Amino acid sequence: MKICFAASECFPFVKTGGLGDVAGSLPKALAEEGCEVKVFVPLYSGIKTIDHNLNLINEFQDIPVNIGDKTVNFNVWYGTLPDSEVEVYFIDCPVYFHREMPYTNDTDEDERFILFQIAVIETLQRLEWAPDIIHCNDWQTSLIPVLLKISYKWDKLFENTSVLLSIHNIGYQGRFSSEAIYNAGLSYELYYPEGPFELESSFCFLKAGILFSEIISTVSPSYAKEIQTSEFGAGMEGVLETRKDDIYGVLNGIDTNIWNPKKDKFIPVNYTSKSLKKKIQCKQELLKEAELEFSENVPVIGIISRFAGQKGFDLMFPVIHELMSLNIQILILGSGENKTENFFRELALAYPQKVNTYIGYNNKLAHFITAGCDMFLMPSKYEPCGLNQMYSLNYGTVPIVRKTGGLADTVKDYHEFNEDGNGFSFEDDTPFALLSTIKRAVDIFGDKKIWNKIILKGMKEDFSWKHSAKMYMDLYKKAQANHIN
Repeated sequence: MKICFAASECFPFVKTGGLGDVAGSLPKALAEEGCEVKVFVPLYSGIKTIDHNLNLINEFQDIPVNIGDKTVNFNVWYGTLPDSEVEVYFIDCPVYFHREMPYTNDTDEDERFILFQIAVIETLQRLEWAPDIIHCNDWQTSLIPVLLKISYKWDKLFENTSVLLSIHNIGYQGRFSSEAIYNAGLSYELYYPEGPFELESSFCFLKAGILFSEIISTVSPSYAKEIQTSEFGAGMEGVLETRKDDIYGVLNGIDTNIWNPKKDKFIPVNYTSKSLKKKIQCKQELLKEAELEFSENVPVIGIISRFAGQKGFDLMFPVIHELMSLNIQILILGSGENKTENFFRELALAYPQKVNTYIGYNNKLAHFITAGCDMFLMPSKYEPCGLNQMYSLNYGTVPIVRKTGGLADTVKDYHEFNEDGNGFSFEDDTPFALLSTIKRAVDIFGDKKIWNKIILKGMKEDFSWKHSAKMYMDLYKKAQANHIN
């Protein structure tokens, strides 16, 4: 099967969030399953062509594209995903992509990604490579199915090409003024109230993609259901309702070459489920680095996150003193909203024997916390997939999560009626629910026999990309069966 994977970011070249991880890992897993995969990504100024051994394709230079009444040229560079033969094509257009950050609030944000999407199709034409599937990701590539079915309908190269659109976060929809239709070279006749492109008086890239793609996927089964409700749909639930039979949830995988306690180069001692005493050594070293006292009997709770309202840390604010009265220690790594940064800074000052806060991001420390802590806290209000809970389970660090999105799909609550649990979860978005669940985990931590059983349950889970890739291949077949001419 030939797969064109189009995304606005791809690790290790550029990453701002989970999409970058997916684009850097899923294509490799698909290739290992026998697919021929080509990845397309913009060449942002932050991507250094020398560092990544990229080469300019001489015959793919100064390719003209009409964006509204402007003609803009682009070039194509070529490289491969590390440790693979998966080809990556970089769309080079300095006027649009040489900005400080991959995503901007600039007035030409629509033009930037219209150019990218047209360039993907134009490059496929020049490669004379007909993909069976174009796998699009989020609003930045959501117009590709529209362009294929309208602007490029004449090209027989794509007559058997189907589109799968993955929604990584329904909150990002690509809403612009109606001028974006003209910029994309589409007819204004297609823009009318409640039409395929209009959403609340704006031109909506994501809505168009949902309506024109053969299959829609999200990054977890629970999130696929949640986004069809008014609570989580971000205004898109009505659109999704019309495609409910074509929406599927596939959990993201994790890169088990990087996140693996058996061979993690960032932790002081490697370990497996058969050598958990070495995990205790990691805890000892972690607390030494954090300048906190070590005790096998005091659970250490880890937090690694960006600090945004979605992440739910405000649940801790009203119950923090009660929480800190428990026999626990907390290690925090993250950055984001000032109020949350300040809260965790002040917490470390108020409880210097129990809390250590690191504001910022440090990859080595992230691995160290994941390995050295006993528990990992993710009280998210919503979480399309989440990766940290999967890393934690892999490392035998027991997650405490709110039951939402991918957290609900990966963390099974341990309690007296469910001894197969691999972590702890709560449903209510309230401080009391958070506090009582942490208390429950701390109580059970005291029973090492039960605790080790929970740890081992988590370490047996399979979150590899191989598993996800097979599920996507099934969806690609569904997309081909759904093919809309």
